[in-house]
Amino acid sequence: MIIQPADRTSSVQEYYFSRKLKQIAVVNEERRAAGLSPVINLGIGAPDGMPPSEAILTLVETAQLPGNHAYQSYVGLPELRRAFADWYSRYYGVILNPANEIQPLVGSKEGILLTSLAFINKGDKVLVPDPGYPTYTSASRMVEAEILTYDLKEENGWWPDFDALESMDLSGVKIMWVNYPHMPTGAKASRELYGKIVDFALRHRILVVNDNPYSFILNDDPISILSVDRAKECCLELNSLSKAHNMSGWRIGMIAGDKDLISEVLKVKSQMDSGMFKPLQLAAVKALSQGPQWFSKLNSSYKERRVLAGEIFDAIGASYDHSSSGLFLWGRVTPDNLFAKAEEENGRSLGERVSDAIFRKSGVFITPGFIFGKNGEDYIRISLCAKPEVLAGAKELVKNAITAKL
Repeated sequence: MIIQPADRTSSVQEYYFSRKLKQIAVVNEERRAAGLSPVINLGIGAPDGMPPSEAILTLVETAQLPGNHAYQSYVGLPELRRAFADWYSRYYGVILNPANEIQPLVGSKEGILLTSLAFINKGDKVLVPDPGYPTYTSASRMVEAEILTYDLKEENGWWPDFDALESMDLSGVKIMWVNYPHMPTGAKASRELYGKIVDFALRHRILVVNDNPYSFILNDDPISILSVDRAKECCLELNSLSKAHNMSGWRIGMIAGDKDLISEVLKVKSQMDSGMFKPLQLAAVKALSQGPQWFSKLNSSYKERRVLAGEIFDAIGASYDHSSSGLFLWGRVTPDNLFAKAEEENGRSLGERVSDAIFRKSGVFITPGFIFGKNGEDYIRISLCAKPEVLAGAKELVKNAITAKL
C-alpha cells in the first residue's frame, strides 16, 4: 500500500456478515463439487417478500419520465416528508412537522454514522447497549468516541438496568443508543420503558437515538419514543422502509426529531451525498400509505416462520421467547449442548461453538450471539427472512446431524 490508512480504520474490522458471506461462498463451491446442496443461510435479516405493488408500479412509471433523473433536494421531496409525517401520525400518534423535523436518509443505517459525526467530538462518551447492533459501536469508534456499554440481560427482559446506569460515571456522555423492538433479542418496548429513558436523558442531558425499524414486525402495538412527553427535547428516532415494507435494498429511511437537531444532521449529510433518486422517493410515498391490512398480512407470514424457527431451536436444544418481536429468534444454549460439546473451545464463546458445529455438521448457518456483545455469548440467532420450506429443511438437516451423533 502506497500510504498508511487513517488511524480510525484500525479501530474497526470488516463487518462480520461481510466476512461470513465470503466464507459461505467458498464452502458452497466445496459443497457443489461434492454434490451437496448449498448452505442454508439463516443469518442476515433481509426480508424476502415483495414490496407493496403500488410502490413498484410507481417506481417503474416515474423512472420513465426524463425530468425525474436530475439531482434532487438534500432534504427530500415535500411529498415524501409529508408521507413520513402522516405515517407517524397514523401509527405512532406522533405529530412531526414535515418541513423541518424529518430528514430522509439512504436507509436508517446511514443515520447512525451521520448522527455520530454531527454530535460527537473525539473523546466524548457514548452509551451502547450490550447486546446490540454492532454498527453503534463501529460508528462510535470511527468518530473516536469513548464507548461505555450498558448491560441488557435476559433476567431484566432485555431492558436497561436504570439503577446500574445511574451508578455509572456519566460525565461526558453525549449520546445513548436505544433499539426496540430490540435486535437481536426481540424484546419489545413499552411506554413505561420509553418514559424512563426520556426521564434519564433529560436529567443527564444526554441525546437518545432510538433505532426503530422493527416496530411493525410481530408487534401489534408500534411505539415511537417521540410519543413520550418532552421526548423531542432529548431524542432522535431512526426509522426505515426496509423491514416493514420489504424494501431493504431500496435504502429508504429517515431520522426525526427537533428541528435544531435535524438541521445538524443535515449539515453532515449534505456534505456526503446528493438527494435520493426521485422515483424512489415517489415510490416510498406509496409504500408509506399502506393500511393495517398490509402489516397484518406481513405478520401472518412471520408468525408461521417464528414457529418453524422455534422448532429448529427445539432440535438444537436452545431456549427462546415464543412471543418475541422483530425479524429474528434469539435462543440461549447451555454448556451441555450436543453441538457445543462437538467443538473445542479454542477461545470461542459458547454460542460461537454451537454455530460453528451446526454450520460444519449440517450446512446451516445460524448467527452466533457474541457479535452483538459479551451478553450475547451464550446465544444464537435465527433470521425469519427465509421461506417456510427453507426453515423446515434447515430443521431436518440439524436433526439429521444429531441423529448421526455429530
